[in-house]
Amino acid sequence: MSKAGGGRGCGCRVPQRASWSLVAATAALYLMLATSVCTAGAAPMSREEKQKLGNQVLEMFDHAYGNYMEHAYPADELMPLTCRGRVRGQEPSRGDVDDALGKFSLTLIDSLDTLVVLNKTKEFEDAVRKVLRDVNLDNDVVVSVFETNIRVLGGLLGGHSLAIMLKEKGEYMQWYNDELLQMAKQLGYKLLPAFNTTSGLPYPRINLKFGIRKPEARTGTETDTCTACAGTLILEFAALSRFTGATVFEEYARKALDFLWEKRQRSSNLVGVTINIHTGDWVRKDSGVGAGIDSYYEYLLKAYVLLGDDSFLERFNTHYDAIMRYISQPPLLLDVHIHKPMLNARTWMDALLAFFPGLQVLKGDIRPAIETHEMLYQVIKKHNFLPEAFTTDFRVHWAQHPLRPEFAESTYFLYKATGDPYYLEVGKTLIENLNKYARVPCGFAAMKDVRTGSHEDRMDSFFLAEMFKYLYLLFADKEDIIFDIEDYIFTTEAHLLPLWLSTTNRSISKKNTTSEYTELDDSNFDWTCPNTQILFPNDPLYAQSIREPLKNVVDKSCPRGIIRVEESFRSGAKPPLRARDFMATNPEHLEILKKMGVSLIHLKDGRVQLVQHAIQAASSVDAEDGLRFMQEMIELSSQQQKEQQLPPRAVQIISHPFFGRVVLTAGPAQFGLDLSKHKETRGFVASSKPYNGCSELTNPEAVMGKIALIQRGQCMFAEKARNIQNAGAIGGIVIDDNEGSSSDTAPLFQMAGDGKDTDDIKIPMLFLFSKEGSIILDAIREHEQVEVLLSDKARDRDPEVENEDQPSSENDSQNQSAEQMLPLPQTVGLADQESPGNPLESPSEPPSPADSEEAAGFAPSEQISSPTETQETAGLDGECTDLDNQLQDQPETEEDPSPNVSWGTKAQPMDSILADWNEDIEAFEMMEKDEL
Repeated sequence: MSKAGGGRGCGCRVPQRASWSLVAATAALYLMLATSVCTAGAAPMSREEKQKLGNQVLEMFDHAYGNYMEHAYPADELMPLTCRGRVRGQEPSRGDVDDALGKFSLTLIDSLDTLVVLNKTKEFEDAVRKVLRDVNLDNDVVVSVFETNIRVLGGLLGGHSLAIMLKEKGEYMQWYNDELLQMAKQLGYKLLPAFNTTSGLPYPRINLKFGIRKPEARTGTETDTCTACAGTLILEFAALSRFTGATVFEEYARKALDFLWEKRQRSSNLVGVTINIHTGDWVRKDSGVGAGIDSYYEYLLKAYVLLGDDSFLERFNTHYDAIMRYISQPPLLLDVHIHKPMLNARTWMDALLAFFPGLQVLKGDIRPAIETHEMLYQVIKKHNFLPEAFTTDFRVHWAQHPLRPEFAESTYFLYKATGDPYYLEVGKTLIENLNKYARVPCGFAAMKDVRTGSHEDRMDSFFLAEMFKYLYLLFADKEDIIFDIEDYIFTTEAHLLPLWLSTTNRSISKKNTTSEYTELDDSNFDWTCPNTQILFPNDPLYAQSIREPLKNVVDKSCPRGIIRVEESFRSGAKPPLRARDFMATNPEHLEILKKMGVSLIHLKDGRVQLVQHAIQAASSVDAEDGLRFMQEMIELSSQQQKEQQLPPRAVQIISHPFFGRVVLTAGPAQFGLDLSKHKETRGFVASSKPYNGCSELTNPEAVMGKIALIQRGQCMFAEKARNIQNAGAIGGIVIDDNEGSSSDTAPLFQMAGDGKDTDDIKIPMLFLFSKEGSIILDAIREHEQVEVLLSDKARDRDPEVENEDQPSSENDSQNQSAEQMLPLPQTVGLADQESPGNPLESPSEPPSPADSEEAAGFAPSEQISSPTETQETAGLDGECTDLDNQLQDQPETEEDPSPNVSWGTKAQPMDSILADWNEDIEAFEMMEKDEL
């Protein structure tokens, strides 16, 4: 899901009769005063350096957009590793994430207003002509209502907004006659049938040609949708109504928002993640500010700014108060249960919550925004990118990173609010990481695993719609932009809607007559714009003073419940018992367990089982401590069970013209050189003869001192390793003989021995599926000499080679060599297969104290027993251990001994190997049902 943040405005009350200019004036005053404050936390960045970074952003955009237009258009998205377009139905299905693709040139539409922001008006005019000439919105394809609204409808409206602005200026777009608006209106009517439900909440998907429920539509049977999916429509639909005068769009979007508001949990004022579109029952009752809910909150505040309706501000303030009361645990933002908001629903956070500091800036709540943003930045500095999910002690939970822009968005708004040059340095880091780790010859590739640096063959449209927009605005001065950005509000996809819409076609009732606002306490709300003297006291080190305590929070692995622990120490009470400290032979610990409602059961095999009966706890607080203890014990047991497993490895092609850009997923071997403990193996590759490696090699001179390529089959893996080792090979890569196999469709596994002593095997052995192996074989056919690096994770590229290879200016981007643009087969990363069942399920959701029992088994003397044995299947090649289930959500078990150790040399076990991250937010509906 693409979740971006808004453009301007704050949580201040403006009377309904106030004009848009008053909203603009108050917001502009807020930003002007905020940015006038001098913050001495970082050295000011010179105008020359800002311009240099801004030009670098322009060159990066040209690299991404130019390659999309050259290699992918009119397809929806670019596949940057294979240099071709992604067309729905022609590529293997990625599940719900493909619902964003509708065969309507998605990336081009999503990039329209970015072209204008980046002052590429000629390219914008050409792009609009292409959209009008080539894009068809009447395709027989099922798409996500949510994604189509924010990306396509929003993109068309943003393009229209800036087209009429340019036309008024008199130089460009003089031929334009609202054609984009007419396309937007056509698309709006195609989306309206999705709202044909008793609740007014839209179906999550719709067929662009046949609508809902018709046999040929292949959709309309869904019962659930996410809160953000139903609550992120008002800006685009209201803008469409205001532009065209057709009020039906705004009416439908308002009805959906009204229904969500009515269904909030009244005691906590929180909403769940997924809801039944027919009954209004909450399907998932956990609540947070990340995936599944995020942009619902964002659109409440921005709908107030754009439309001037006080009811939206009242709702936002009510929700915000609940968020800060229950979900915010500075610097963390943790999901809770809507009915029992004092209980955390999970112990990890997803990357989509990175938008929230930016929203807090618009609200005017700066301190928690700075705190959360700094925590996220520390995670990025540790992993180069923000993982899709990470635990409360900042370990990777889901390792993918699809080049999401939310953190860049919050960085931009914090800089606008504080003027602190620290945030310019943050933006500079983002630019460097993108160029160093994500840039490939045909664009920018998503990270399949931030720990290994492996790539995924995708470049989502939101990368161009949002990332470059926020980064350019971060470094741009007012005169660098050809229009006043303060006259617009950003949608969740960073599309621009003009604030003057607030006074256009205002035929919609501004007050929700179905809501009982009398129950709300106005004392909870800030009805005026923030006073910057309060936000930024006369201390020039204000922002730095907030960040400083969090500077090393990630390296110190801030534990869960840190606030509770600190409060306990201040009150003189002992902190809650942690699972890692528990000893079954300690009488004091046993007494604490009894108080928490936890009892011990001694099993016949000598193990001890823990069982919690929440009703037997001494108090509700003790029951909560018991719940946390049980959850920690389950996680600790799972962690110790997996400590002996080998993580996947990486094969990195480092010779010309790849230069380390291509990183392949490789299965490890349980024998031979352990790449996590020894230096990586580097060498040229050569095919062995016989290719299966099952007998003495007939071409030892060809593999001597090289890494031998062997085909799977006909003998054991260990036998192959011995044969190539005897021939003088320094390493081996076994390529699957099952044609077409790939980590896209098959679980990774590790190669086991042959049941004999394998200590005689001294060389490293790795396994590649057929699809990954063909990348090396194709490279050999094309370039003959191919050098690779076998390692536990991808290494940094050679900076000298990188500088020679990468264009340094906007003009140079057009002069890349033919070798640089070489199309490559799809590169696959280390996490590439879904486990049976739901790929997004957390292995152990926290139980509720209301549940009758929760149990966790462990052995005495602090040794946690393994509940299941590792499953292995034997074949001719040896035993292949399925890593799919074993590595899912596996926590990292080794601490970084030194924060200064480089990413390229640090050995670190994997904590989770997951399938392709379903970028569409509706994938989160597939998560486990709430247990309460």
